[in-house]
Order: sequence, then C-alpha cells, then structure tokens
Amino acid sequence: MRIFQREPKLPLLPLRNLVLFPGAEAWIDVGRPASKRAVEAALAEGKRLFLATQQDPGVDRPGLADFYPMGLVAEVRRVSRVADGTLRILARGLERGRLLDLEEGEATLARYRPVPEPRVRDPEAVRALTERVREAFERYLAGHKSLRLDRDQQREVLAEPDPARLADRVAAIATWSPEEKAAILAEEALEPRLERVLALLLRDLERFELDRKIAARVKEQMDKNQREYYLREQMRAIQKELGGGEDHLTEVEELKERIQKKGFPKEVEEKALKELARYERLQPGSPEAGVVRTYLDWLLDLPWSERSEDVFDLERTREKLDADHYALEEVKERILEFLAAKKLGGEEGAKGPILCLVGPPGVGKTSLGRSIAESMQRRFVRVSLGGVRDEAEIRGHRRTYVGALPGKIIQGMKKAGTVNPVFLLDEVDKIGADWRGDPAAALLEVLDPEQNKAFQDHYLEVPYDLSQVFFIATANTTSTIPRPLLDRMEV
Repeated sequence: MRIFQREPKLPLLPLRNLVLFPGAEAWIDVGRPASKRAVEAALAEGKRLFLATQQDPGVDRPGLADFYPMGLVAEVRRVSRVADGTLRILARGLERGRLLDLEEGEATLARYRPVPEPRVRDPEAVRALTERVREAFERYLAGHKSLRLDRDQQREVLAEPDPARLADRVAAIATWSPEEKAAILAEEALEPRLERVLALLLRDLERFELDRKIAARVKEQMDKNQREYYLREQMRAIQKELGGGEDHLTEVEELKERIQKKGFPKEVEEKALKELARYERLQPGSPEAGVVRTYLDWLLDLPWSERSEDVFDLERTREKLDADHYALEEVKERILEFLAAKKLGGEEGAKGPILCLVGPPGVGKTSLGRSIAESMQRRFVRVSLGGVRDEAEIRGHRRTYVGALPGKIIQGMKKAGTVNPVFLLDEVDKIGADWRGDPAAALLEVLDPEQNKAFQDHYLEVPYDLSQVFFIATANTTSTIPRPLLDRMEV
C-alpha cells in the first residue's frame, strides 16, 4: 500500500447511483456495516466524510479501482435511524477531492488530494459559456416537466453569479446518469466543466424537441382518428334517420376487412381503399354507390395471389392427350415439344411464344386445350373472340360509361379464380376492326410476356399481372390473323 504523508484522510462512504456536488444536499440511506462505521467515525470527529461513487453499483465491497477518481468532501448535517436499522443522513457537499488511496481499518479511510476552486483564465470565454449554460438550462427547465423545482428555486439557480458554482448546481439538478455527472465532477478546469455541462444540456434539448414533434404527430393522428370517429357516428345517425344507414356502415366495415385480408399489391390496395372511402360517403341506393360497389366487388373477386400448383409431367400429358383424342399424332407431338421447351426454359421458357392450334372446325382444338389444362392441373378458361370488333371487348369499358364492365380477359380471370390458368383464346382469326378500335392490337399487350405483367384494363384502372397465364390460341386459318399477332404465336 502506498503511504501519503501530507494528504488528508476521511472516513469513506461509498455511493451507489448518486453523485453529489459541492454546495448540494442529499439524503443518503446507509445500510452496509462498513458504511455505518464510516458515518459513526465521522460523527465522532468533525462530522466530515469522503463520498466516492462506485462505477459498478453491484459491487458490495468496492476497492480503489471500483470508484470514480474524483470524490467529494461532505459534511453530515443530520442523522436518523430507520426501523430496519438503516441510517439516513443528510449530507452537504463541501469541496472536490481526488481519491488517492484507501486505508483499511474499523472504518475505511480515504486519502485524497483537495481540489481548489478553478481560476478564470479567459474571462471572455467563461462569460460567453456561462450565459449559454444559463440560457440552455432555462430552456431545459421549461422542457423537463418532471423536475420538482419551484419558481423561486429556478430564479435562484439562474441568478448564480459564480460560473463554477453554476455548473455544479445545474449538474446536481439535471437528470443525467451517474457516469455523466461523475465526468463533470472530475473536471478541475472551469472552461471544460462549463463546456461539458453545456453539451449535455444541448443534447437533452434536442431530445425534448424530438419528443415534442413525436407527441405532436401522435396527437394529430389521435385528433384525426377522433374526428373521423365523430363524423362516422354522425353519418351513422343521419343515415339511420334516412333509413338503411346501419346496414351501409356495417357493409363498409366488412369490405374494408376483406380488402385488408385480400393480399392486394400496394397500388391496388390504395385504389381499393380510396374507392371504399368514396363509397362510404355516398347515399345507399344512389346510382353512383352501385357503380362503386360493383367496382369493389370486381377487385375483390379477381385472383391476385391464388394459384394452382403446376404439374409439368410430360408422360401424364401424353396419356391425357391419347385418352381424349384419337390420332392427331403430329399435333400431340408438337404440343409435347412445346410444353417440354417451356419446362426446360423455366421462367425464360414462360416468356416464349403462344401456342396456336390451327385447323378446320370440329377437329378438337378446344378440347386439346382443355386436356392440356387437366394434365397440368390448372384451371381452364375459354373466351371466344369470333366477331369481336371493339377494343373495349378486350380492354374493358371506362367506368364513366353506363353499364361498364371489364374486358373478356379480366372476366375470364375472374371465372378462373387463379392467376395461372390455361386461357384459351378461341377463333383469333375472326377478330375484326372498325372505327371503335382494333382488338388485335389490344391482344398484342395481352400476349406479350414483357408487357402483360402490368396489363391495363380500362375498367379496373390498376395493373393486372397476366404473366403466369398459359395462353393457347385457336384459329381455322392463319391468313386472316394480323401479322404482328401471328409473330407472337407458335403455330
């Protein structure tokens, strides 16, 4: 053990989670036997203790290395005994002391070096720092509602003329961690002490501002929710008076729940919720309400993620084709080659040309498509395009028209109920064109693997993914099929 001849020594009182500053007072509960002996020794001689804060409050018998290096000489002002044997002392901080060594005995003694009050080396810098600390602390008190400091106490602290004393008083009041307060206590020079106090005040002020903004946003959202609830209840009451209001709002809530559970893509869900909000404001039974409700039903009835499990078993497909169709060996072989290429190509194979079955009426083109679907265990949908001359038959009518509906493609997808059916486009050679548009041009987007991931139906007004659909076309002749459309097909 090192021996110091000139440094004073005092009974040591270890502190847990508490840092006291010169001039500050605090009630301290003393329960450990060694700490009680230290208090009794202090009361016997001069009523002075050396307070040192433990770095780890969990250590029961701390050594020199377990304390923060800077401690405090304190005076015991009052002592009381609690029923469980604990001592309660009121201690007042007097001056800083740097802990040098411990001397074990009946009561542990702390040898320390007294730290004198700091001298002002740069008056202008100290004056500027002091004013900034004073201003920041005033804002800190205004933002920290949990501090129990009355107006007179606040004015007394803010009016403190001594910069060193101001820094200590601010640190004693602030709700900082023991580690942060110990760092302030350890600053012997005045300017670094003021700078550290100011940095912590500014940090907390930023946190207060962030908390205020978060609280304001939460309050705004709560106010919005309360306002919506109030308006919804008003609407419920009004509609109840008009008749049918309760049923309408219950229907809206059910639709909202279905939309949230449907698994829409983000863009589609936003559109559905927007239309639902519009539907909620409309009077039940009005023509516009019927149009919006029909649109929502179409969105909810369409498959968006439901799919059939693919079975690319060529042997099974051959057996199915042989069982359902006599002869047609060349056609069957060509179909199997086409399916094999799709299977081997994986995702890229799915982007290949569309299978087109060409032949006179009655030879089994449609039933071949159905057999392919059954062998792959996919749903089968057939759409006849014979005599179609209006582009809207493919893309759908805009909702501004009375009786508007989606086009044949979307209607077929609703009928299929999955996103990957076998979709038969029957009689593509009999598509016409006139002043209402060219349906063949609309089919180009449907059959193009690079475009049909986001097929746009005029009625839906949102993209619909057709990339997983297995399209098959049938025709009696290729001579009347438009050339761009024929280029996308494997005849």
